[in-house]
Amino acid sequence: MNDNLAYQPSLYDELCDLPEGVTGEILSGQLHTMPRPRGKHGVAGSALGADLSPPFNFGRGGPGGWWIIDEPEVHFIRDTEVAVPDLAGWRRERMPQAPDDHRFEVVPDWVCEILSPSTARKDRFIKLPLYAQYGVRHAWLVDPDAHTLEAYELRASLWTLIATLQDDAAVRVPPFDAIEFSLADLWG
Repeated sequence: MNDNLAYQPSLYDELCDLPEGVTGEILSGQLHTMPRPRGKHGVAGSALGADLSPPFNFGRGGPGGWWIIDEPEVHFIRDTEVAVPDLAGWRRERMPQAPDDHRFEVVPDWVCEILSPSTARKDRFIKLPLYAQYGVRHAWLVDPDAHTLEAYELRASLWTLIATLQDDAAVRVPPFDAIEFSLADLWG
């Protein structure tokens, strides 16, 4: 057998073969891996999902009309450009049903990254530009160590900072400005 013809796994094959407990993303042609998040990260993400899901997923105390999903595998380009935001949201008018498999191929309307010391640079300097490139309309960065939320809106293909909140501030920020919750909910 000719060694030049030997099977070479794709980056997506490598992503799929990662061990349990390791999350992978393919960003700008590079495979990025990270272990499961630490406790503060998980608490912040779970609390944010708990605040947003009833009014936006289910219409309880809010307008409904959204899918809010934890750690979806978003395929901007199928099996080639793959991000896993901590949370993402889609307006149901744009994505009427969740996909049958694990690949979300509709660009989210909103993403949220929970920053940690090991992921903050990647989230800010690799993922945020990627989200803008593919037309995600809103992005939030939550920092459980600094107790902050930064909210961005995509305008003319560039991120515009629309809110910076800290500690126990009231959160009423697009695209979820139909409700208000306390940022302190995210700190456990």
